[in-house]
Formats: sequence, structure tokens, C-alpha cells
Amino acid sequence: MAILEDNLTTQGMAEQISTFESGNEMAATAAAQINYHIMGYFPITPSTEVAQFLDQMKTRGEHDIKLIPADGEHGSAGICYGAAVTGARVFNATSANGFLYMLEQMPVQSGTRFPMVMNLVTRAVSGPLDIRGDHSDLYYALNTGWVILTAKTPQAVYDMNIMALKIAEHSKVRLPVIVAYDGFFTSHQKRRVEFFKDRNVVQQFVGECPTDYNFVRDLSKPVTIGSHMSGDDFINNHFQQSEAMYNAGEVFKEVAAEYAKLSGREYPVLDLYKMEDADVALFLLNSAAESAKDVVDQLREKGIKAGVISPNIIRPFPAKEIREALKNVKALLVGERADSYGANGPNLTHEVKSALQDDKNNKTIVLSRVFGLGGKDFYATDAQAFFDMAIDAMEKGYAEKPFDYYGHIPGNPEKTLKPVILPQHGDIFKSGLIDVKMDEETNKLKVKIPPLRALTGKPKRIASGHGACPGCGIFAGLELFFKGIEGDIVTLFQTGCAYVTTAGYPSTSHKQTMIHNLFQNGAATLSGTLEAFMELKRRGEIEVSDDATFVMITGDGGMDIGMGSAIGTALRGHKLIMLEYDNEGYMNTGSQMSYSTPLGHMTSTSGIGKAQRGKAFHHKDTAQIMAATNMPYVFTGSEAFPQDLVKKGAKAQWYAQNVGTVYGKILITCPLNWKSDDRFSTKIVEAAVDSCFFPLYEIEQGVTTITYNPEEKNKRIPLSEWLKYMGKTKHLLKDENKPILEEFEEEVEMRWQRLKAKHDNPML
Repeated sequence: MAILEDNLTTQGMAEQISTFESGNEMAATAAAQINYHIMGYFPITPSTEVAQFLDQMKTRGEHDIKLIPADGEHGSAGICYGAAVTGARVFNATSANGFLYMLEQMPVQSGTRFPMVMNLVTRAVSGPLDIRGDHSDLYYALNTGWVILTAKTPQAVYDMNIMALKIAEHSKVRLPVIVAYDGFFTSHQKRRVEFFKDRNVVQQFVGECPTDYNFVRDLSKPVTIGSHMSGDDFINNHFQQSEAMYNAGEVFKEVAAEYAKLSGREYPVLDLYKMEDADVALFLLNSAAESAKDVVDQLREKGIKAGVISPNIIRPFPAKEIREALKNVKALLVGERADSYGANGPNLTHEVKSALQDDKNNKTIVLSRVFGLGGKDFYATDAQAFFDMAIDAMEKGYAEKPFDYYGHIPGNPEKTLKPVILPQHGDIFKSGLIDVKMDEETNKLKVKIPPLRALTGKPKRIASGHGACPGCGIFAGLELFFKGIEGDIVTLFQTGCAYVTTAGYPSTSHKQTMIHNLFQNGAATLSGTLEAFMELKRRGEIEVSDDATFVMITGDGGMDIGMGSAIGTALRGHKLIMLEYDNEGYMNTGSQMSYSTPLGHMTSTSGIGKAQRGKAFHHKDTAQIMAATNMPYVFTGSEAFPQDLVKKGAKAQWYAQNVGTVYGKILITCPLNWKSDDRFSTKIVEAAVDSCFFPLYEIEQGVTTITYNPEEKNKRIPLSEWLKYMGKTKHLLKDENKPILEEFEEEVEMRWQRLKAKHDNPML
């Protein structure tokens, strides 16, 4: 493999720097050197790093790309398309379910012929959730009309990102391009790479940004983008798009040849390793092909003529080149990190077979194996096993099993996990010590709770043994809220730290029923579960206790990408609770900026440097947004004020069972990403409340009540007293950042004064 890498990094005509970097770093390097106009992005593992690296470069003034944080991948795709129609150069990176979330936007961009480049850092598509690498997301891209390049190494990621833009903007193509590389294999593993020392070399290679198209950029020349079409026009449009895709295959060859002269690195349509006289071969995408090449060398030493085929471009599919490469091969095994369920083989298997069908003289036996799903490693021993299957088929003259999975293991009933604790439900979660009654005169609930020590006998809803970081405030906050809930619960956890750390198969920390679904539709999912429960109960098909409570737990930015679903659920009035733990970022993917991140705060995508000073805009007031849906009860809470939070939990349950949707927001600490001492977690959230950054209040039947006023208690502190506890905000206390701190203080004060006005005036 080292020899192959040396071949890839031959010094070329332009001066280059040699270093060790990952695929994500090289994607960001290429983008920065090109200096795109716009990147709309949303964090998702493992592509998140691309935006992070670009943000770090931005803080150092290394590029001028406008980085726009979206509310979700669908939004990021819209940002990118909107920028592309102006003729701006546009860049993006995504993975897995994030790619699927933006999927409906993909054909819009290709069908209207606006170029851009997107890095698809391939990852398993859930469910169930698995964040490691396979090609199940890539296969959804095959029919989107985007040109697709595949990169095996970090070096190829860099080179193909440069070539991709030139291909996309070519007059014979004008299509968006995907550069696909393996998540965690290529994206995170560092390898030796070379990149051009002078970014002018890159910019001269890609050329000037084309302007001779009907862009939305000259208001004196109005254009209409995306007019609907009749069938006759529609088929003409798609014919032209199809021709452009096939043109892209030829343009790829031209661009690759030109790039080889500049860099010394060649990227043919097919990477053919010792295929000149091969009898048996493997067809593999991306990083797996590199592992297989070592095995080819070993087999050759034994006299077996083996080879490896790996395409550098799969859209358009290189059928002609594949026919040529396989004209004398006796047996081929196509290994794929994805399946096309029920089709007796994944997508590329059928495309290879289709290509060979047009050569009537070809007798190649084709086997298909699905492997490496969910990031399962592919070793040389696995490549050897693939070759053994191909050799067996060659010797027998047929494949005993043309299609199969490789690496799956049958379950062993004897190893079934036994419950550590007996199931807990019903009366065990009823303390009988909480009293909630409606005051008919005030139209507000009166809640009586015992001293907190009296509730310590009530079991926790989440068992110990979860994987949360030391000092994480999520479970302290959730358990305190749950103390106010009597009886059974059904929870839905959106993707996030609370879910990931408690539900790693085959174990679970959840003592009662828990459902997981993705960020963007947790509330809708739980509303469906709730209504199904009630309908099944109405028909007498199941028994459900009358006091069962349905709770959606969201956090880590879930109320950004999931806001639409949450608002829809609230407007429909389903009898459930939406509880957000606010840790001020997308912590589960590495502390990226969310819309709940406050102004000036540092995250991995709002860095601190000479060119920027943390997040550039104010935090989202989710509680006020949700209150605008006219739901019966909205509240904020904190573990630093436990009695207040327990009471609000009891109120939330009453309203969810008797009236409609409830929303609550609790501020919780994230010592790892807040860069704070985990000993001070409670002190930090207490300071957030006492500084009036995170006021404690409730909106009951439309009437706002501040439940803790630090001014009346003579406990209000300056905002700086809260900020000093956290490494992510200490820069705001420096003199050079005083204007940002003052703007932050003004915003906090304005929101606090508005809240007090609502408290004093029930009609507001």
C-alpha cells in the first residue's frame, strides 16, 4: 500500500507541500484554496469536521467563504441551491440521514443545471442508528442526476475536490458534483498527502467562475428559475440532462489529464490494479480497494492472476471501460457496502452485469457480496475470502451463491442478555405526595409537593451505567423533572447525547419504554404513538393506565432541525410533553454552534481568532416561539432550583393529560464543551438564572409568571459573573471583545424587561 501511496503523490509541475492529513482536512483545504463564495452546512457525523476546519481557517483569515449554519440539512441544501442560482461558487458536506433529509432538493439542483460541489462522507443510514461508514447513503445519490466521483484516500479527496468544480462548471456539463469518500476510514484517518503551496495554482486550474448563463444576478435582466413544464418539455429537459451526464464522463477524462500535468497524480476512470491478465478480480469502491491490493500481490506470488477494479467515477457509470477491463476475467466479485433490498444484489452489481450484458462474448461469472455495513472493518483477510469465492466460482464454472451477505453472524439464544432489574411500572412511580388542582378563580394550577428528600424514594427513570461525560447535566435535569411525574411514562428520545449514551445495543439504561427517532421529526413520531395508544385503547385492544404520560426528550440542537415538527405537533394539540435540555450547542456531534448558542460563545464552528469572535448572532428563544402556538403550558427550569422544576413537572403532566401539548426547556451544563469544571455545574446554571440570561418562568393558559426573580431576592449578578465560569466565554471578558459583551448584555436585559412586562400584564 505504501508503494501505491508513493505513486499517488509524485511531485508534479507546481510546487506542493507534503504532510499528513485526513480526508476531511483535505476537503476543507481544497475548498479554502478555491475560496468558494458560500457554504450552507449543518453538522452531521462524520462530515461535520469539514465545516469545523473551514471555520478554523476562517478565524485565521485563510479564506473568504461565507459559512451559513442551517437549521437542518434540508435547509443547508436550500441555502446552497439559492446561492448556486446566482452563479456563486457553492460548497457543502454531509452524511447519511442528513443527505437523505436533503434528498428532495438534489434533483431540483441537477434538473435546473446549477453547478456546485458537495462532499458526501459516506455513513450508514439508520435505522437503527449507526454513525460509522458504509455506502447506504451514497446509493441514494445514484438517481439524483449529480455527477459522482469516488475518492479512496485523503490525497484523492483533495485532488477530486479541485477537479470536481472544473467538471461541474464545464459548458458541456453544468451539473452539481458529489465527491464521495468513506466515513471514518478516509475522512478521519491521516495519510501522507501533497497539496499546492500557492492557492493561485488551484484557482488558475479551476478558472474564472462562468457568468454566461441565466443566473439570478443582474436585476436588469430578469430570469425565471424552475418554471413548471408539460410532459413534452419535461422529457426534453431530462434528455438534455442525461446527455450532460454522459458528457461529464468525457470531461472527467479531460480534466484528469490536465490535472495530472499540474500535480503528477493520475486519476483514470477506473483504477485498475494488475488487471492486464487477471483471471479473478474484485470490484470495490473507495478505501476497501486499497486493502485488497496487498492481497493481489500475495496471490500473484502464488501464481494466481488476481486484480482489483475500483472506479474513480460512478456517475456516469463507466460501462464501456468496465467491459474492456473484464473481457478476459473469468470470475468477478462485486463487494458493496450497501444493499438494494430484494433485488438479489446491490446497485453496482446490477450495473456491472448490465455493462457486461452488452458484450455477447463476455463469459465473466459475477458474484455479489454485501459487506462492511455500519463501519465494519474490511481487512486483508476479508479480501482474501472474497478472492477465494471468486476462485471457487472460476474453478467450478459457476457461482454456487451469486448473492449473499458477508460477515453476518447468527445469533446465539444462550447469550441473550438477562434484565439487570425487574421491569418497573405503575404504582412504583407514584409517590402519592404530589397534589395538583386547578384553581377555578385564577385558572391556574395549584401544586403541592413534599420536601425533596421525600421524593428520593421514587425510582429513577434512567438506570445507572449510561455513558454520559462526567459532570453532564442532562440526567440530573431530566430525573429532577421526572420526580414531578407520577405513574408510567412513554418517552421518545431524539438523536443526541441523552439517547446515544443510554441506548447502545444490546443494552439500555431506560427503565420504561423508550423510542428513538431522528432530530427532525421526534414530536410528530410521538404524536403518532400517543394517538395510536389512545385509539387502540378506545377499541378495547390494549389496556393503558389513565395517567400514562408521553414525553419527547430533545436537545443538542433538536429544536433547530426539529422545530417544524414540534410546532406542528403543538398546533394539533396532542396531549404530550416536549422537554428540551439546552446545552447550547450540537454537543453529540462535537460542540458545533446551534441556534441556541448565545452571542459570542465559542464552539467548533464559531471559533475565536483574528477574523471572528465566536457566534455572530443571538440565541433562539425557543420557549417564546413555542408559546406563540397557544399551547396551554410552557415553562423553563433548572436543576439549580429543584423545587421549581419538580412543580413544573407536575403541572406539565396535568396539562398534557387534560388539555394538550406542553413544552419545557431546562438549561443543562456540558463541561466538556463549555470548557468548565464539572464540580461547578450547578453553580454555572444558577449563575445563568441569577444573571437573567436564563430566567425561570411559566406561561400558563397564555399568562406569564416569573417563578424566580433574582432582582427581588437581591441575587442578580452581572452577566460577566456567569461567563467567567466557562472557557468557551472567557474571551468575552477581554477588553478587545467589550463591544460583543455589551451587545450580549443589552439583549439579555431587553428580553428580561419584556418578560417582566408580560408578568405584570396578563394580556401581553
